[in-house]
Amino acid sequence: MKKILLSLLGSAIILSSGTASAFADNQPKLTTEVSKVVGTPYKWGGTTSSGFDCSGFILYIFDKFNLDLPRTSSAQAKVGTPVSKDNLRPGDLVFFNTSGRGISHAGIYIGNGQFAHSSSSKGVRISKLSESYYKQRYVTARRTISQKSYTMMVGSYN
Repeated sequence: MKKILLSLLGSAIILSSGTASAFADNQPKLTTEVSKVVGTPYKWGGTTSSGFDCSGFILYIFDKFNLDLPRTSSAQAKVGTPVSKDNLRPGDLVFFNTSGRGISHAGIYIGNGQFAHSSSSKGVRISKLSESYYKQRYVTARRTISQKSYTMMVGSYN
């Protein structure tokens, strides 16, 4: 029951985020793919819809768009180009230091100050960058996709 409620809540957040409507023909594919796995449990080393760790979740979503990334969050944080928090756009990767030893958590920015990630305590969910836990641990963001891939994932809007 809890998983169903979390899934419904996560889907509602994604769909009400201002980036898409449940009834829009042009709903961003990124939003669609993320909403399919909201509520999936955390699994260390997981890369499938039966369970994800944070970087495995990113790989799973990016694979839907035939995009390749390294396996770990620390390696993912070294690809692409740095992007400031003020210039984030959907599809950018956001990185956090949750262990006190450098990059240890990552997610996909989905717009409106929100990112999708696989939390070790709650599984795949949508969180706000402004939440104190993530705000205090935010390290960097990277843009790893081309304009063509961005258009394929989220459309032509910013």
